[in-house]
Amino acid sequence: MKTIYWIGHSVFRAAAKAFFRYQVVGREKLVQSGPLLIAANHESFLDPPLVGIAWDEEVYYLARKTLFKGPTKWLYPRWNAIPVDQEAPDMSSLKRIIKILKSGEQVVVFPEGARTLTGELQAGEPGVGLIATKAKATIQPIRIFGAFEALPRGSGRLRFHPITIVVGDPITLTEEEKKAKGREAYQAISDRIMAAISKIKHPSEL
Repeated sequence: MKTIYWIGHSVFRAAAKAFFRYQVVGREKLVQSGPLLIAANHESFLDPPLVGIAWDEEVYYLARKTLFKGPTKWLYPRWNAIPVDQEAPDMSSLKRIIKILKSGEQVVVFPEGARTLTGELQAGEPGVGLIATKAKATIQPIRIFGAFEALPRGSGRLRFHPITIVVGDPITLTEEEKKAKGREAYQAISDRIMAAISKIKHPSEL
């Protein structure tokens, strides 16, 4: 399984650099050990591998349960994808994610839940706050630029548009946040994460 993961990692990284002039800005901020919740904006179907290849270590991903069909049912688990039912999230999936984080791994999540339709940031969902709290994880905010232009939601046409990943400063939960309970408290943590992502600027804006 590890061999298949690293083959995919190498192929995606090479393709991203060749076709999208992929670059990671702020690489020195990357947290290299877990438990780490990697939280990124969601622009495109390309987002999971674009975020994952920024790390030289294995990372885990959340993926819609509906994607695990046919050949991908075999392949996605070997790429460390964890199936999640977005329509009716169940505690078994959340418990699995939290267990993986507590073991010291890195997990990629998209707080917005669904890909943006406009390219603009959306509000975060409370689920990411719950996961962060239960796992006592450090949060790494990431902002993706260019993936929406390369492959927007609803489009079947891939454009070779430059894509940049910009790394934000890690977020450490306060002692109060680590004890948070309830939807409102989890939403507040998700809002804090999305606020951090929104502050990340493209290098051309600095």
